[in-house]
Amino acid sequence: MGPAGKDRRPFSSDGREARAGHGQHEEAEQEENEEKPRHLTPRRTSDAGPSLSIDRVIHRVGVVGLGTMGAGIAQVSAQAGFETIGREVSEELCERARETIAHYVGRAVEKGNATLGRLSFTTELADLADCDLVIEAIVEELEPKREVFAELDRLAAPDAILASNTSAIPIHSIAEATQHPERVIGMHFFNPAPLLPLVEIIRAEKSSDAALSAAFEWAEQAGKQPVRANDTPGFIVNRILIPTLNECIRLLDEGITVEDLDKAMTMGVGWPMGPCTLVDLVGIDIHIHAAEAMYEATGDERAKPPERLREMAAEGRLGRKTGRGFYEYTK
Repeated sequence: MGPAGKDRRPFSSDGREARAGHGQHEEAEQEENEEKPRHLTPRRTSDAGPSLSIDRVIHRVGVVGLGTMGAGIAQVSAQAGFETIGREVSEELCERARETIAHYVGRAVEKGNATLGRLSFTTELADLADCDLVIEAIVEELEPKREVFAELDRLAAPDAILASNTSAIPIHSIAEATQHPERVIGMHFFNPAPLLPLVEIIRAEKSSDAALSAAFEWAEQAGKQPVRANDTPGFIVNRILIPTLNECIRLLDEGITVEDLDKAMTMGVGWPMGPCTLVDLVGIDIHIHAAEAMYEATGDERAKPPERLREMAAEGRLGRKTGRGFYEYTK
């Protein structure tokens, strides 16, 4: 398979795609991508699901949940030229998201103003009813996600695509809360979303080819490198990354220092950052959550979170977000 930007083959009707792990966050310069989007043309396939035909040109994108990931996804969408509306549960959280996005796009004044001009915010889920694509990025808990998707399924147009940015919850479990599971897919971005190009497009059991293909093409137009993934434990990235990170951390119990471990993996393997730096970036608690979910789903002992991480979490050492993890950070 060639680069994602050149591979426009539709999803096969019997292929099941993958999902991936948690993302990475770092304070970094965010480049602008202000080209007007080539709005997506409908793509018809022979298997569009049992009751839904996705025949939708994507002009308007909704993002539910405007924390670190959701705000980043909303920024990506607006920077790519799409009208974007973000939803949070309070005006205060909406304003915080607006300020976060303005901070990152504000350095290029003209382009930043254009991006912000395409963004609007709301506390009402009903205001996303006219969106062609809605991406959910709320808390990593199944029941709240099911509630959101059930309501979106009721509010959104029949041909709108509903996507979850979950890193650990099976897409089919979310889709079961809707009347139209064929329009429910996974779109897993990596943190920070405006910087990291990968997006996993995840096929659940009943996801339609048309919904998946439209989402894949939208991701390309948003400047991302999408990959096809199956709704299996760990998707693609977490399936590989979580056991690897856990094994790295277990080496610390054998006397390897944090500094030498990170240096070994950056200098010897070519990782852009060492495993301890990466887990600090992701968040100790987030890594534990994803690792536990993968362990419960697979029974693979390699996925089980190391005891060292649980002890660090109990002490409040969650990484960069608390100022202390494997390393100490100054704000």
